[in-house]
Amino acid sequence: MALGQNTKFYETPNHPYQGERISEERSLLDRYGLQKKEELWRAQSKLRGYRREARNILAQRAQGDTEAVEGEEFVTHLQRIGVLDEGDELDDVLLLDVTDVLERRLQTVAYRKGLGNTPNQARQFVVHGHVTVDGQRVQAPSYKVEVAEESTVEFEENSPLADELHPERAEGNE
Repeated sequence: MALGQNTKFYETPNHPYQGERISEERSLLDRYGLQKKEELWRAQSKLRGYRREARNILAQRAQGDTEAVEGEEFVTHLQRIGVLDEGDELDDVLLLDVTDVLERRLQTVAYRKGLGNTPNQARQFVVHGHVTVDGQRVQAPSYKVEVAEESTVEFEENSPLADELHPERAEGNE
């Protein structure tokens, strides 16, 4: 059996209908141009994992079981992928919000850089292969852009959208 066929990388909410949660999810889906709630749930599960890891490291430190190296590596990893800012500590992981994880998606980075007029348009450009990261075409809107790669997110050089006068680009520049 292939790995991942029966593995979900997210948890669904415990209660299927909670009006407040549903409206919050809908606003996040609209703000970040997500297609399905599954994408949001994946980000929430990723955030839960980060928090769980931070709590475990803090608990081990309190007991004196582990060296500071493990915590520093974890914080450095989160800083490299852009979830934590430079100078943040392990305690700051517990203060993270799901938006911190969603902001690192290629779709959102492309929108913030002005490659798309809306998050949904940025998603379409990514899916259709018009966006490259560090010279490589990436067609997954959920691709996590590291801080070092962020400046290399641009239109693919052979893409019609690379032309500044393309009609879809001109809309945002007027």
